[in-house]
Amino acid sequence: ALFNFFYTLYYLLPCRISYDPTRYPKYIPEAYCLCKGCLTGRYGEENFHFRSTPVYMPAVILRRTSGCAGGRYVYTEDYVTIPVGCTCVPEQEKEADTVNSSIDKQEMKLLVNQNDNPASE
Repeated sequence: ALFNFFYTLYYLLPCRISYDPTRYPKYIPEAYCLCKGCLTGRYGEENFHFRSTPVYMPAVILRRTSGCAGGRYVYTEDYVTIPVGCTCVPEQEKEADTVNSSIDKQEMKLLVNQNDNPASE
């Protein structure tokens, strides 16, 4: 079942083939994103307000150990994450990062509290 998934992934998406002779399967296709932005326009224009980012899937592989039993290699389960596709996420604006910092929030609270207190005469 896992092999069929990798086989399908290889033919549907742009991918690189990861090779490791001590792993089963030895060859694993890994998807990668073609664009920096996302193709969101009516005619497939690239929009840089979004960015393409990989989507990962956990997978179980068999890793060959240095041991041998009955003339055969011994394998152990290993858990890896494999990039299987791409998705679009909104690009954060640099100004939004500063507004959301905890220091700015504390300063904003002080300013609001100062304005709420009536001036004493």
